Amino acid sequence: MTSEAVIIDGYVDEPACFGVPPYLSPYVRYAAGVFAEHGYRTTYVTIDTLRKDPGRFSRFNDAAVVLVIAGVTVPGKYLGGTPATMTEIRQIAGTLRRPEVLAGGPVTFGYAPGGGQKAVRQALTGCDAVLEGDIASALDAHLGGSERRNALDYSAIDRWSVAGAAIVAQHPSYPHVMLELETARGCARGVTGGCSFCTEPLYGPPRYRSPEGIEDEVRALAAAGARHFRLGRQPDLLTYGATGGEFPAPRPDRLRALFAGIRRAAPNLATLHIDNINPGTIARHEDAAREALAEIVRGHTPGDTAAFGMETADPAVIAANNLKASPDEVFRAIGIVNEIGGGRKHGVPDLLPGLNFVIGLAGETPDTFARNEAFLQRVLDAGLMVRRVNIRQLMPFEGTPAYDDNTLDRHARLFARFKEHVRTEFDAPMLRRVFPEGTVLSGVIVEVAGTPSFGRQMGSYPILCGFPLRLPERFVTDAVVVGWGMRSVTVLPFPVRINDLPAAALRWLPGIGKKRAAAIAARRPFGTLAEFRAVVGETPLEAQYVF
Repeated sequence: MTSEAVIIDGYVDEPACFGVPPYLSPYVRYAAGVFAEHGYRTTYVTIDTLRKDPGRFSRFNDAAVVLVIAGVTVPGKYLGGTPATMTEIRQIAGTLRRPEVLAGGPVTFGYAPGGGQKAVRQALTGCDAVLEGDIASALDAHLGGSERRNALDYSAIDRWSVAGAAIVAQHPSYPHVMLELETARGCARGVTGGCSFCTEPLYGPPRYRSPEGIEDEVRALAAAGARHFRLGRQPDLLTYGATGGEFPAPRPDRLRALFAGIRRAAPNLATLHIDNINPGTIARHEDAAREALAEIVRGHTPGDTAAFGMETADPAVIAANNLKASPDEVFRAIGIVNEIGGGRKHGVPDLLPGLNFVIGLAGETPDTFARNEAFLQRVLDAGLMVRRVNIRQLMPFEGTPAYDDNTLDRHARLFARFKEHVRTEFDAPMLRRVFPEGTVLSGVIVEVAGTPSFGRQMGSYPILCGFPLRLPERFVTDAVVVGWGMRSVTVLPFPVRINDLPAAALRWLPGIGKKRAAAIAARRPFGTLAEFRAVVGETPLEAQYVF
């Protein structure tokens, strides 16, 4: 008789307010593959689902094994998914009597409730075993009664990724789930210690998965109904398959093979996006980087974001933390990505950079914030496009230099002021530049129902869309941009059905306003555009109206 294994997913890779939509980590899928290989039937549940269940954790008392995957690698606020707390992990372990309770994920490296605090190692009280390091390898060794293998074995990862692919169908947002694909572990900059706050150098030099292994995984995921993918588990996608020094030159041929394999495996995919790109690689290898970026643009789907770990525009902080690029190099890299990916497809830019700032690093002074603001103004003045700016407070992990050498708690007021400055002085005009009035966003999925309702497209860092009307959760619609917030856009379902929209939503149409919206509502229905114009005159977006 097959025993039941339960995976409780309390892990969040990116805060969803600026990160990916509903998401299923490769760590979860690998663990499901390990369980399958050992003869277990696996049940998957998110911590958010359990929070809504009156029976809570006791519903799994008859399982043989319960694995809690938890932890946060990027602090922030959350939409539609909040990571498991240490209290919840201990509650699970203390509530369940029969099952063996295991814990794994970033929580084993350290835990902090939010940014601006050290991720401190804490005892996972009540757990029968803690799977430190790579979850899948540790789980395989534990279930097999053998000692943990220390060497990363991508042939085993490839096998488990296929065996665990079907678990995607158990995700509560299925089929609207983003599947992150691992391409590499380790960092080429580890030879000099890497960035002071980053855990990637702890994995050693880069080790790459084969395009064939990734293709097989995508084929299995596609067979299970997955259509949305992100190449997100690597410090620099441009150097996939590359070797040689701290900043190896990109290998466009390897990227071509990678994207071609994914497309073969999932010819009907809807989303194929990326994540991390090192601006230092672009600045040091401009020609090869241009070719590599062009391969990404040829192989991906539009509306993509290349996340740049800039961290700071202060040379003193860059030097103190062994960061990867100077402000001039980052600026040059932004320009190159705009050149290659700034053209619009289906109304949206193909590929734009995103900037990450980290506050609390060693060497930070009040002047750091002034330099950061000046850099962003330089980007605005140059007419360049940036998809988003993330401002994170340092959350250092034990084993990284930043754990002991940092400026945590020294510049709280400056941090708050800088964040407000970026939202009002940079984000607001940049959103208008990237998503001008009338931009049509395809396939927006409503995640929060209400008035307003909120939704996003599938992708890497999709813009948050606010609908000024009530829509049902999981409703999917194209949407047209009619306004902007600081980190979001106001949209209406597209095409704009003038005769059906509530009056409160009509007033958001450009050129309409409250009085004209009332006049439209009183004179509906309209049969033609001419009848509509007779009431309100010509308006900017009327080509997108239907009657």
